Amino acid sequence: MRWWRGRSLRARLVILGTCGLGVGFLVGGVVLFGVLGLALQRSIDTAAESTAREVAALAAEGRLSDPLPVSGGQLVQVVDAQGRVRSASIGADRLVPLLQPKELAEARKGNYRYVHGSRATVEGPIRVVALPAGDDTVVVGRPVGEMYRSMGVLRGHLLVVYPVLVIAIGVVGWRVVGAALRPVEQLRAGAESITGSRRDDRLPVPCSEDEIQRLAITLNGMLDRLSAARARQRAFVADAAHELRSPLTAMRTELEVAGRHGIPPDLVPDLLADVVRLSRLVDDLLLLARADDAGSGAAPAKDRFAPVDVADVLREARDRSRGARVPVTLVLDDGPDLTTLGEHDALLRAVANLLDNAVRHAAGRVTLTGYPEAGHAVIEVTDDGPGIPEVDRERVFDRFTRLDDARARDEGGSGLGLAIVRELVRRHDGSVTLADAGPGLRATIRLPLTRALIPAP
Repeated sequence: MRWWRGRSLRARLVILGTCGLGVGFLVGGVVLFGVLGLALQRSIDTAAESTAREVAALAAEGRLSDPLPVSGGQLVQVVDAQGRVRSASIGADRLVPLLQPKELAEARKGNYRYVHGSRATVEGPIRVVALPAGDDTVVVGRPVGEMYRSMGVLRGHLLVVYPVLVIAIGVVGWRVVGAALRPVEQLRAGAESITGSRRDDRLPVPCSEDEIQRLAITLNGMLDRLSAARARQRAFVADAAHELRSPLTAMRTELEVAGRHGIPPDLVPDLLADVVRLSRLVDDLLLLARADDAGSGAAPAKDRFAPVDVADVLREARDRSRGARVPVTLVLDDGPDLTTLGEHDALLRAVANLLDNAVRHAAGRVTLTGYPEAGHAVIEVTDDGPGIPEVDRERVFDRFTRLDDARARDEGGSGLGLAIVRELVRRHDGSVTLADAGPGLRATIRLPLTRALIPAP
């Protein structure tokens, strides 16, 4: 069953159709062969019965001749009650009857039978018919070796022709099913291109008025609704971020001014921390909204890409983290070239988010490492904190995901840091993964080096 599920729809349809036709041909061939054999046997019995009645009529009239006047290669004997041959046709034995006494008695009852051809020195079996003629019995034998040979030739032809015919039908079925499923493949390719590019294109609608055309129209309607919903979501996030930015900036300014004029010292730091947290959240939402627009084709972000030295990005990220709760150690080999194409500020933001996350959860050590590997610039941020369970390492990249909501809010986390990291790294054709550092967590970014992006002359 696993092999069957792994086949394509086209292959399964062709296999089912070909096997069905093959079984049908096999059953039809067997029936044809059997019906033809019965028809030939029936024609032999009819001819033998006719000859037997004619000879019986001659015997009743006392006009039997020797030899008996018969044709068609039939062997005719007239046997009396003592089992002696009274008269016979040319080719029939004049001394030994074709049927033994017990067989003769059964044949007189209308039971036809086959006897071996050695009784009449002929090749193959003999079909024997017996007809009572008073006390005598007319025995008519018809050699059927020729019929058997004809049936054997027919069987041989069927065994050769049927497999060739089934194979030919399978080939034709493969082409026909492929042509019938071509619109489905076009729909799949169109859906893949739309999904991969995040564009607002539509699936091709076939000209045929069938189920596939109705499916394409339905899917295009669904894409229209999804596109509208996505546009409303981007607009909401962008509008919310822009609307919140101005009052938050004003609040922050007023609190800073108020803090310098004698407001209770325990109030101003808390308010400032909340405002800073809100400002960071708004900035993160705005960044993600712009990333969604860039990914959907609204703004070709890669047009602004330029060579970026990853080592400089790591040094700047380390310098910004000075004074953090946990010191950050930079391990960087200045020898190899770590240049990639991208935006310096975007890569700096991605590394800074990883460092903030590591510092927030580290027990006393955070290490920032950069090195080249297999055409990629590798950035690793390692801490000695509690780490993340393996089952949650993919989920934490979702937006607003917190493994511990209460702790994350107290420490200033909004659940957008890792989502921003993945979005920024994806725009640079890179990847970000999380792994166990034993103890702690290791976050790894892989970016293609510039020499890997430029084709060789």
